[in-house]
Amino acid sequence: MKTRQETTVYKYLRHRKKFPNVWCAGCGIGIVMGTLIRAIDALGLDQDKVAILSGIGCSGRMLVYMDFNTMHTTHGRALAFATGLKLARPDLHVIVVMGDGDALAIGGNHFIHAARRNIDLTAIVVNNEVYGMTGGQYSPTTPLGARTATAPYGHIEQPFPITELSIAAGAAFVARSTVYHVQELQRFIEKAIQKKGFSVVEAVSYCHTTFGRANSLGTAVDMMRRLKEIAIPLAAWERLPQEERAGKIPRGIFHDEEKPEYTDLYRDLVRRAKEVVRAQMEQKAQEQERERQEKEAVLHEG
Repeated sequence: MKTRQETTVYKYLRHRKKFPNVWCAGCGIGIVMGTLIRAIDALGLDQDKVAILSGIGCSGRMLVYMDFNTMHTTHGRALAFATGLKLARPDLHVIVVMGDGDALAIGGNHFIHAARRNIDLTAIVVNNEVYGMTGGQYSPTTPLGARTATAPYGHIEQPFPITELSIAAGAAFVARSTVYHVQELQRFIEKAIQKKGFSVVEAVSYCHTTFGRANSLGTAVDMMRRLKEIAIPLAAWERLPQEERAGKIPRGIFHDEEKPEYTDLYRDLVRRAKEVVRAQMEQKAQEQERERQEKEAVLHEG
């Protein structure tokens, strides 16, 4: 007998798509997909008014299974496609699902400028700290010192702090949770979808197949348990002395701001431009009519 949550998820899956899925057993990406589906259902959104886009990578395969308007785009360009879609169809709820590498490496420039513009998109960044699909190479969020396929002796680059980067770039809403804290993650995704402006939800996950194996972190269950232990509420993290924060992940809502949204500004710009052009055309028509009348008057005098 299916539970209510299972029934909810199945309602939004493509019925002709064959399962099991492409992800490794125990992967957290399926948890993010189920959480996103439940958030959309809880908000009562029309499936035909939801568009979900993704780039390349393990997280990008979500769209294969979900029965919404979907677009599987090129690597790092999901936000560029989403920007065009939102400008053309501002009535849609446009959600962009990306991995940490897809969003912040080849897609990093699109990420900061989408945030800067504050265009009404919901960006969900599934952060497993590695390129999982292509063999476990280090990504922009790989921790300092961690081992990967391309850093076998330890990673020597500082990781991008996704929440801080999003806020600095101009995002209106920024939150972080993990694939262990599913109900919290769902609440944050709901808030992000409802927010007018560029919203970022970092969903901290794991890749036990590549990153976990390279760093002796154990099975998927072990890595899930680790998330439970190290991810603490933002308020608790802020109370910790600086030296005790190492190894902890703060989770919560980091930023929530009301600010002008890009598509609204764009439509207003188009309206004002049309008014200017209309006024210019009317003025030109009046001038032409004056010239015509003057010519007629000259002819009558002659």
